Amino acid sequence: MRRLRGAIFGAGMAALALGLSAAAAVAAPNPNIVGQPVDGAMGLQPGYSVLKVDAAHFHDWLMMPIITAITLFVMVLLLICIVRFNRRTNPTPAKWSHNTAVEIAWTLIPVLILLVISAFSFPLLFEYHNMPKPDLTVKATGYQWYWGYEYPDQKIPEFTSNVLTKADAEAKGEPYLLAADTSMVVPVNKTVHVLVTGADVIHDFGVPAFGVKIDAVPGRVNDAWFHATKTGIYYGQCDQLCGVNHAFMPIEIKVVSQPEFDAWVASQQPKPAAATPAAAPAAVASAALPSPVATH
Repeated sequence: MRRLRGAIFGAGMAALALGLSAAAAVAAPNPNIVGQPVDGAMGLQPGYSVLKVDAAHFHDWLMMPIITAITLFVMVLLLICIVRFNRRTNPTPAKWSHNTAVEIAWTLIPVLILLVISAFSFPLLFEYHNMPKPDLTVKATGYQWYWGYEYPDQKIPEFTSNVLTKADAEAKGEPYLLAADTSMVVPVNKTVHVLVTGADVIHDFGVPAFGVKIDAVPGRVNDAWFHATKTGIYYGQCDQLCGVNHAFMPIEIKVVSQPEFDAWVASQQPKPAAATPAAAPAAVASAALPSPVATH
């Protein structure tokens, strides 16, 4: 029986190691692709914000080992029950119904596991809510089915961002259903405070590369933040089922250098209205006309 258990456990560990190595090989990020999913990848998207990097470490180095160990343990128990306690090998079943020590163990062990997880998850949760002093604020409003972006600090009024058609996306070499006709533009290495709300139904502002995912609720303003560490174009989507065109409201964030951002802000400022030069000559001409003479 010990040999059987050892063989089962060894086979499970070998399969796990092979699967993890294959997943790591497939999920290796392409250095030419930034902020978008990769075909065939099995892991999380590479993180380009401190929140995503810390969340990925929490997932990869704490949650996955615990989940894997519990899965293998339960699998071994099931195989032992199937092999050892079937009708053929165990024709006379035991008469006892419970075991106090086992019941205490399967109560205390999950509690200890949850305490270990909470010890690492609470600091991560605090980090998400402990936003540094923001360098930029952007208001993102979800509509059916597009996004609107407003920059209150730069006095840039709301502009809309719609999904590119398949033909336009292919012509530009951008991913269909992820690329948008207008990007949210932010500077690199700056803390961006995002105010998120909805105009009609509940949407969700989600950008995997930055570890951002927050609901856009009508009548309420939620907030999130990110600190992009590399220039490039990053893609996200509405992550809340919001209607028939839910899949057609992508999020495109363009991270640029500070000078490029300043130039973009200047290009978004409203142009002053031009004066009407015809008004003054008309007034002069009317003043030069003789007064009408009354006739009797």
